[in-house]
Amino acid sequence: SSSACRGPEGGPKFRILDGVWRRPCSMDAARGRGYKAAPREGDGSADMGSTTKEYRPSDSEPFMNERQRDYFRRKLQAWKEEILEESRSTIASLQQDTVAEPDLADRATSETDRGLELRTRDRQRKLIAKIDEALRRIEDGTYGYCEETGEPISLARLEARPIATLSLEAQERHERRERVHR
Repeated sequence: SSSACRGPEGGPKFRILDGVWRRPCSMDAARGRGYKAAPREGDGSADMGSTTKEYRPSDSEPFMNERQRDYFRRKLQAWKEEILEESRSTIASLQQDTVAEPDLADRATSETDRGLELRTRDRQRKLIAKIDEALRRIEDGTYGYCEETGEPISLARLEARPIATLSLEAQERHERRERVHR
């Protein structure tokens, strides 16, 4: 059984293969091969620090206390490091694959793959800027609060999208307005 959905920021597709979330490896993403298990919180796949593996924010504690801020800071830093590592591997891969293909179809395929990879990296570059902004908000104490209403963003939303700046309700209003003004 296999299903697919868009990753963060419309990035590479994630798939469920044999009941496990998988994501494409760097250059193989464009070719649809090389799926590996995506890191899961607390399983040791992503180095999130020992306190993050054992701790999960809950609604029963004060919102955005020091422990929650530290948890999200580590989560964001690990996400940023993973993206930077993928970028480094992409650069190395693109530098290695500079051989000119004699066949026009092969050359077109290579160029398409490169274009897809570069667009993905550009999206991830923008994502890094959002991660950096979220880290700044953690430091200045505004992280976790809706920019529009000032209300706390739910922990479930922050867990799913740590760079969220709007509460779910504010985001839905924003998307409805966007659809109307298209």
